[in-house]
Amino acid sequence: QEKLVEFGGGSVQAGGSLRLTCIASGFDFDDYTMGWFRQAPGKEREGVAAIDSDGTPRYADSVKGRFTISRDNAKKTLYLQMDNLKPEDTAMYYCAASIRLEWLLLRDIPLNRLVTWGQGTLVTVSG
Repeated sequence: QEKLVEFGGGSVQAGGSLRLTCIASGFDFDDYTMGWFRQAPGKEREGVAAIDSDGTPRYADSVKGRFTISRDNAKKTLYLQMDNLKPEDTAMYYCAASIRLEWLLLRDIPLNRLVTWGQGTLVTVSG
């Protein structure tokens, strides 16, 4: 059974950094496009960053230049390095797998476009 487990969230001041990690199990990790989306209370599921199976990354405009996504296929692990965090980055962050990279960057991702997703890790940025 597919499973994704995220950790690394926390509370930071604006301008600070966090590194999120997602560990996959139960499926062929390197066959899938992986990504991170976030959801704040009352808001949509916003695609943040995605990376295809050969390591090519893409980012939402809101995080470009501040966030870096990477993957280690041997370890079945996905990362999101978040620098220069802003209060508007506050949200629950989820790791997800999909068959198409562009689906992971949608402004409001439908869950039926995802193969699986994790339970989330909370990021709080105070200004």
